[in-house]
Amino acid sequence: MGGNAYRGGEYLTRYNMETETEYQDRLAVTPLDNHCKGVISIYNSFLFRNPVYREYGSLENDPILKDLLANADQEGRSLNAFMKDVSTYSSVFGSCWVLVTKPNSNAQTRAEELINGARPYLSLVSALNMLDWRYERAPNGTYKLSYLKYIEDYVENEVVYKEWYEDTIVTTIVDRDKKEVTQTIVEENGLGVIPATCIYSEKSPMRGIGVSDIDDIADLQRAIYNEYSEVEQNIRLSGHPSLVKTASTEAGAGAGAIIQIDEGMDPGLKPYLLQPTGASTESLYNSIESKVDAIDRIAHLGAMRENRASSMSGVSREMEFQQLNSKLAEKGDMLELGEEHIWTFIAQYQSKIWDGKIDYPDNYNIQDKHSEMGLIKLATEAGPQDPTVRALIDLRIKMLLDDEDEFYYDDIERMKKRAERNAEMEHAPMTPQTFDSHLAEMIQQGYTMEQIAELHPEFLTILTQRLGDAPQQSNS
Repeated sequence: MGGNAYRGGEYLTRYNMETETEYQDRLAVTPLDNHCKGVISIYNSFLFRNPVYREYGSLENDPILKDLLANADQEGRSLNAFMKDVSTYSSVFGSCWVLVTKPNSNAQTRAEELINGARPYLSLVSALNMLDWRYERAPNGTYKLSYLKYIEDYVENEVVYKEWYEDTIVTTIVDRDKKEVTQTIVEENGLGVIPATCIYSEKSPMRGIGVSDIDDIADLQRAIYNEYSEVEQNIRLSGHPSLVKTASTEAGAGAGAIIQIDEGMDPGLKPYLLQPTGASTESLYNSIESKVDAIDRIAHLGAMRENRASSMSGVSREMEFQQLNSKLAEKGDMLELGEEHIWTFIAQYQSKIWDGKIDYPDNYNIQDKHSEMGLIKLATEAGPQDPTVRALIDLRIKMLLDDEDEFYYDDIERMKKRAERNAEMEHAPMTPQTFDSHLAEMIQQGYTMEQIAELHPEFLTILTQRLGDAPQQSNS
């Protein structure tokens, strides 16, 4: 989160004999370079750059579908916005939980439920609020969730705890001041299963616990945070050196201050200034830069940072792009699996079986456009003679210049076929002898008369001659 929340964590190392006031002052002036937030934001920008493909199967015509997609959590967030939050929290903590719940209703029909707004909705529970869970092995060998406990809400001085069993739901309200239970509500779990799924960023050997994307990055960020504090202290001391004097010496603060000493003072006791040379500031900045490079290497984002892109070879950039693409594809698969479980529970609440399909992108098409355009320029300057090669170069340039979000694979395939077809037709011009066969071939390949005339300017000339030489028919 950064900001005041990070400052409140007091991650700066305390100096020896530093007072609390001095420490709080140092916290207030130390800036934070929030690499954790930046890395996760970049990941999400790639994960949700292209739309998620969803087939709803038996839920396609369900009246709740449209409302659920637009307001997934009953708080105004769409399903896509909700899944972005899921991706963020799972990246931070390694995993997060999503519950699919439906309010109890006395409605007798589905229509009455719709009128009352009683439909399934999603709830996101972060690792900070999840207290306990238990998996049990089913007779078929799979594991199923048999118990779940988490903090649902904080209401003034009360804490609301929720416990899920396969047959019951227990809500406990605890007074935080008195530390005693004030109310317990037991409800029937009509679904027969616990409608919760754990969505991982990266799985660990323990169920319900994942591997955070920023586990090691957070340590490096804290080290950079401390070094920025050292830089700030160094710069301040360089501009405002410390004065060392005896207690009896009178000295004022600020520019032009007068220092009064006793006439008979020992020369060894005369006041003097303590001022750092400033040489350590450069070494601190070098240390910070090396840690930033380490963060880029861990997150596979080095090729996207300006300070490293110029020093990396083309092969190194390509390898880093592939590593990042692989990591994003793995995260997309985890989100895809989690959303499949979510829709399974939604279908069960609607007394249906989930037979749809969720598909997150498998390839995030990360590339260095500037480097590739340079290679294309070199290829163009080489002057290839093969018309197919020239057509494919033009196609690749269009792909790089077009918006990748709107350039779909079917467009690419269509343009490739068109380029190959145009390249095949770049041969000797039409002649009166080859006119018939050439025209028949182009019409068979799907060319219109306008396209034929554009590719062969001599077409109209030969056609006019043919029509002029044709015998005139009598009006009879």
